[in-house]
Amino acid sequence: MTTPPFVPGLELSRRFYLEAVRPLLEEAVPGIAHSAARLGSGSEVLGFDTARSADHEWGPRLQVFLHPRDVTRHGAAITTLLSERLPKTFHGYPTHFTTTADAGIGVMRETEGPVSHRVEVTDPGTWFTARLGFDPGRDITVTDWLAAPTQRLAEVTAGAVFHDGLDRLAPARAALDWYPRDLWLHLLACQWQRVSQEEAFVGRCGEVGDELGSAVVAARLVRDLMRLCLLMDRRYPPYGKWLGSAFARTPQAPTLTPHLTAALAATDWHTREHHLARAYETVATAHNHLGLTAPVDPTPRPYYDRPFQVLHAERFTAALTAHITDPTVRALPMTGAADQFLDNTDVLSDPGLTRGATWGVVGAAPEPTSGP
Repeated sequence: MTTPPFVPGLELSRRFYLEAVRPLLEEAVPGIAHSAARLGSGSEVLGFDTARSADHEWGPRLQVFLHPRDVTRHGAAITTLLSERLPKTFHGYPTHFTTTADAGIGVMRETEGPVSHRVEVTDPGTWFTARLGFDPGRDITVTDWLAAPTQRLAEVTAGAVFHDGLDRLAPARAALDWYPRDLWLHLLACQWQRVSQEEAFVGRCGEVGDELGSAVVAARLVRDLMRLCLLMDRRYPPYGKWLGSAFARTPQAPTLTPHLTAALAATDWHTREHHLARAYETVATAHNHLGLTAPVDPTPRPYYDRPFQVLHAERFTAALTAHITDPTVRALPMTGAADQFLDNTDVLSDPGLTRGATWGVVGAAPEPTSGP
């Protein structure tokens, strides 16, 4: 396959819908109400795709949303029609996908027969429930929010909507655009709590000669600070592959990046601690600029009577918690959302497992999963 000039995936999918998919859809069922978008997994949805992305799970692909009754009546026929009538290539990219035997991932391949396309025909409620475990077209509970990994929330609120004839995608994405205010304060407080629980360990590990352990703790703290900055900037932190790329777009990144990089590159704990202390102060100052609480002193200080420089980040946890008025949120344990207390890809990729784990941690009785 000759590699065509790279086109960002969202633009490729937009053209694919307008030029190839929509004409066939209107021919198959004239006047059918539908919406079309490129949402869900994929680097292009978050705007991070490059030419490298074209080697797997990337290409001319999108979702076509129908009313549930129209999925039942026409969904299979539309899928078959697209398979038979879509062009074999679109702007130089094959529209046929095959699954690799070794990794089980979808890749573009040329074909002479019907195309195994990546146009998903579904209804909004079913699709959102499969991605999140609930339908945002209904009331979103506190547990719904907590059980939704930020990667999944990013996937359904980023991307692009090409047509919303059902008038379902825009309201759903607006409802998921960001956490309710008190829940946001809670998640910020929980993220500061994570920092407070390990910030003294960089020095303590180093003091006993464990520079490797000190470096591992520092890396965890760097990751927590990056995620904290994204939460402060009202952006859903993506998973590890794109965390740095997303963090680079935050207002704090230009000042923080040199210190975070230096902390990770340091070979002794004193240097490591020095740069982390500067990073703590920068993030703490950014917190004060948000005006969510009364100003909290951003200056690093000793860890009680031990010679380690820390922020005592629990002070920010307390300040934020004091401003939460919703009694349901105030009663939550300081564990936060699913990806603040879980770090397993298989669990975070499965809404059923994530919701089960969240119910166990929050202590709430399982709520019925929202349906279409």
